[in-house]
Amino acid sequence: MSTLPNALPIELWVVVMLVVMALLFDFMNGFHDAANSIATVVSTGVLKPQHAVAFAAFFNVAAIFVFQLKVAATVGKGIVEPGIVDQHVVFGALVGAIAWNLITWWYGIPSSSSHALIGGIVGAAVAKAGTGPLVWAGVLKTVAFIFISPLMGFLLGSLLMVGVAWACRRTSPMRVDNLFRRLQLVSAGLYSLGHGGNDAQKTIGIIWLLLIAAGYSQASDKMPPGWVIWCCYIAIGLGTMFGGWRIVKTMGQRITKLKPVGGFCAETGGAVTLSVATGLGVPVSTTHTITGAIFGVGSVRNASAVRWGLAGHIVMAWIVTIPATALIAAIFYGISTWLF
Repeated sequence: MSTLPNALPIELWVVVMLVVMALLFDFMNGFHDAANSIATVVSTGVLKPQHAVAFAAFFNVAAIFVFQLKVAATVGKGIVEPGIVDQHVVFGALVGAIAWNLITWWYGIPSSSSHALIGGIVGAAVAKAGTGPLVWAGVLKTVAFIFISPLMGFLLGSLLMVGVAWACRRTSPMRVDNLFRRLQLVSAGLYSLGHGGNDAQKTIGIIWLLLIAAGYSQASDKMPPGWVIWCCYIAIGLGTMFGGWRIVKTMGQRITKLKPVGGFCAETGGAVTLSVATGLGVPVSTTHTITGAIFGVGSVRNASAVRWGLAGHIVMAWIVTIPATALIAAIFYGISTWLF
C-alpha cells in the first residue's frame, strides 16, 4: 500500500467508504441544487415538476460529453496540496459539506454546495497543517467568483430581458408568452447542462484527490479514472431526479414572480455564466449564478417586484458558507483523528 509522508496508510475499505460518502454528497448536490435548473420552468408552468426533474437530470448527465475536466483539476489539485491529504482530511471535508447542505436545505436557503465542499476541504486541511498547504491562487479564484458569478448572471439576465423586450415590443403578449414557453425548454436544457458540467466535476475532484492520497492515482495524471467520472455524473443526475422542493419554492416564487420570457432570460444568462466558468476551470456556484440572473430579470421588469429583503438573507448565506463549512470540517477532522 502506497503511503505519503506524514500520512497514515489509507486502506482500501477506507477509500471505498469515502468514495461512497463523496457520491452521497454528489447526490445531495443534485438534490439540493435541482431548484437551480427547474425552478423557473416549474414556476412558469412550462413543465410539471416530475417532468422538469427528469428533463434536468438528463442534461446533467449529458454534460459528460460536453465539458473538459478543468473544474475537477482545480478541486483535485488547485485548492490544497495533494501531499497533505489523508482520509481524515477527506472525511472532514465531506462531513462539513454534507452537514451544511442539510442545514440550508431544511431551512429552504439556496446556498452553494460547491462552496460548501471547497470550505470543507480548506477547513480540514488547515486543521491538519495550517495555511501553508493551501493553493492560494485556486482559493482566491473560487472566492472571487462568489461575487463575480451572481453579478455576471445579473448583468446577462437583465441585458437579455431588455433585448427581448425591445425585440418583441410590437408582438402581442399572448404570442410572446407562447413563444417563450417553447424557448424556455432550450434555456432550461442549457442551464442543466452547465449545472451538471460544473457541479459533478467538484465531486470528481475530491475523489481524485483521495485516490492520489491513497496511491491509486498520481498527481501527474491528467485525467481521473473513467469510473469516477461516470459515477459522479450519474449520482448528480439521480439527485436532481429526486429534487429539492423547498428550495424550488424560494427560487421560483419568493424572489420574484416569473413569466416564460423572464425564465428564458434568467436561464440563458445563468447558462452562459456557468459555461464560461467551467471553461476557465473555476468551481462556481450554480445557486449564485441563477439567483443573480433571476434578480436581474426581476429588476428590469419591476424593481419593486423583487424581494430585496430576501436577497439580503440569501447573500448572507453565501458569505458564511465557506467559513461555516470550514469550521464544521475542522471539527470533524479532529474527531476523525481522535477516533481512528
